[in-house]
Amino acid sequence: MLDLTVPTLALELGERLVSKDYKRDFRERDTAIHDGASWKLERRQYFEEQNSRSRDALTRGEWAEALRLLAEARDTVRANALEDESRRHAFHRVRIVEYPITSYVQWELHSLVQQDELGANRVRIVTADQVANAEKKQQLPEIVVLGSHTLYNVIYSDTGVPMGSIRFTDEQHVSSWERYIRSLYEIGEDIAPYFAREIAPLPAPVP
Repeated sequence: MLDLTVPTLALELGERLVSKDYKRDFRERDTAIHDGASWKLERRQYFEEQNSRSRDALTRGEWAEALRLLAEARDTVRANALEDESRRHAFHRVRIVEYPITSYVQWELHSLVQQDELGANRVRIVTADQVANAEKKQQLPEIVVLGSHTLYNVIYSDTGVPMGSIRFTDEQHVSSWERYIRSLYEIGEDIAPYFAREIAPLPAPVP
């Protein structure tokens, strides 16, 4: 198990953003990054994805259609990757995976392996067992660090519905969480071999 001290989150020092303000703020700050790196820690095993036809197909139990729609999006994913490349912006993503794997995570990893392949995200997998020491008191939060300047603690309801974020711009929060996610990334497994071994052989998930 990884034994790293989890940074604190002094929520009273952040600014609460409702979903529409979070999306706008994220988009503006993300597109302004040049010659930088961003880091995402994703822990929950279920989310209610919005505006995703592939996710909707999964919910209906139409696994083949869900995968077809993911494949259909390859050109869009690659275009986004090229846009990031033009700004020399690298987005790193740590996905924590629990066993047994949920239907959502099984679907999401199909999406993430495509993003990794096309250069939209640099994805590594860390298992829940590896962070068990860090979660003795509570589960790790959902965190995004954009360009070493902005941190978002992304908020979800108990059922996985997105509810905006808490934004931090102070150096202590941003740098400490960037270092922590980077450390998880360094011990993580690249998604391609993990996916081939653990996900590709799975049967279609039950919604």
